[in-house]
Amino acid sequence: MAAHYETGKYIPASQRPDGTWRKPRRVREGYVPQEEVPVYENKYVKFFKSKPDLPPGLNPEESTKSKQQQSKQDGDLAGLSKSAKRNLKRKEKRKQQQENDGTAEADELSQTLQKTTIGGGSQNSQAALQGDQDGAEKAKKVKNLKKKLRQIDELQQKLDSGEIKQATKEQLEKLSRRQVLEEELEDLELDL
Repeated sequence: MAAHYETGKYIPASQRPDGTWRKPRRVREGYVPQEEVPVYENKYVKFFKSKPDLPPGLNPEESTKSKQQQSKQDGDLAGLSKSAKRNLKRKEKRKQQQENDGTAEADELSQTLQKTTIGGGSQNSQAALQGDQDGAEKAKKVKNLKKKLRQIDELQQKLDSGEIKQATKEQLEKLSRRQVLEEELEDLELDL
């Protein structure tokens, strides 16, 4: 019988993670251990694995740069909670919108200036146009100031009713600006 064992293949003894030893095992010729058997992949899985991750026409160098920048941003945000990350993203969006709004306003102003210089109309029509724009801007400021004062009133009511037990620093600053806003509103209303 010893001759029969010699013709087969042996898997040597190995140590388990807990420290105990496995016995050497005799296996048939052509046996492949389960860990070494390749996982079956159908043709669709093979197709999608062979496709590049990048969209057609994108330079691979550019994608690696953008991934590195994104990983740096993720690294900066690593210690923050989900809500803190979300708030940071919102702040960045607001900043971008404000920058875009500023450039849009500058573009509008430059266009109106070009129209007035190219038009070559009488001075009265240009002055009337400018007066209409000033009036619209003042009306907008008045509306904005009234809104701020209404928000301050609502905040004061919440504090008085006990809905807000202790005001934050920003809320106290908002309440302290009430007098300045009222004076500014009176000045604007007198000019209209």
